[in-house]
Amino acid sequence: MSEFKSIPVVSAPPRSGEKYLTPQGFTAIKDGARARAGTVVQAPTGKPRWLKAPLAAGPGFEAVRRTVREHRLATVCEEAKCPNIGECWNAGTATIMVMGAVCTRACRFCAVDTGNPRGWLDAEEPANVAASVELMKLRYVVLTSVDRDDLADGGAAHYAACVRAIKQRTPATAVEALTPDFQGVLRDVERVVDSGLEVFAQNIETVRRLTHPVRDPRAGYEQTLAVLAHAKAHRPEVLTKSSLMLGLGETDAEIGECMDDLRAARVDILTLGQYLRPTVHHLPVERFVTPDEFLRFREWGLQRGFRECVSGPLVRSSYRAEQALAGNNVGL
Repeated sequence: MSEFKSIPVVSAPPRSGEKYLTPQGFTAIKDGARARAGTVVQAPTGKPRWLKAPLAAGPGFEAVRRTVREHRLATVCEEAKCPNIGECWNAGTATIMVMGAVCTRACRFCAVDTGNPRGWLDAEEPANVAASVELMKLRYVVLTSVDRDDLADGGAAHYAACVRAIKQRTPATAVEALTPDFQGVLRDVERVVDSGLEVFAQNIETVRRLTHPVRDPRAGYEQTLAVLAHAKAHRPEVLTKSSLMLGLGETDAEIGECMDDLRAARVDILTLGQYLRPTVHHLPVERFVTPDEFLRFREWGLQRGFRECVSGPLVRSSYRAEQALAGNNVGL
């Protein structure tokens, strides 16, 4: 807090697209996309009725929420306003973001703040994450993170330390790591895969043709496939997983091609969900995929040999993760 003539002045929070200074002392852009000159803010046209999520409630949800509040824990489920928070928390599943909240990349679909953390990491985070998982009594936890291209190993050692800390404190908790691509450095992929997790995930995000401009130039379709293929080859017993957003202009044929490419990389689990534009500075939604279409794509996935293909308008990467691990092919 700054002062003016000895009077405390509270700075207004940054607006979407604005640059700001983080508490760690480096600059970042709010919501990950700069405000573009000439951007026309159109009135919202409304979303289809099938994109309305049920109210989060239930004894499991209330127990996790109470623990989160009492111990001031942070979850992606709340930070990202995930529509499936009630269902997942009732099932004893939650997603925790590690390595900070500022990403070194600026994908045009993502509202995570972007900047250069300049090597900053919280050394106490692995122990704190493990304590949080124990407090929330989670049966399944997804660890995700921003991309950290500023770190020599992309944060692989930190990721692995978080997994090991969870396993040491709550051995029965299943762990999924939804990781960056580590710039395709396979030894860094191996470090995470060797940490004791059950599921290794890296999202392909969109079809080959739309990879750029949807994803940051440092990401890549072939790079993600190579990371997933190597993870499976390195430890075949670890399940591999990826996710695809729909509604960005892809064709049905391209969706099928992407599924084939993921199966060629021996990916076990696929999730498909509707892309929703986070701010006016991000890519627009080209179409809203209907629930019936999502069911058809799910059948495509199962026919191609995915152990599970979770497909629906509100599906996100970690949705029903514990069921996918069990290999349950339950209809949506």
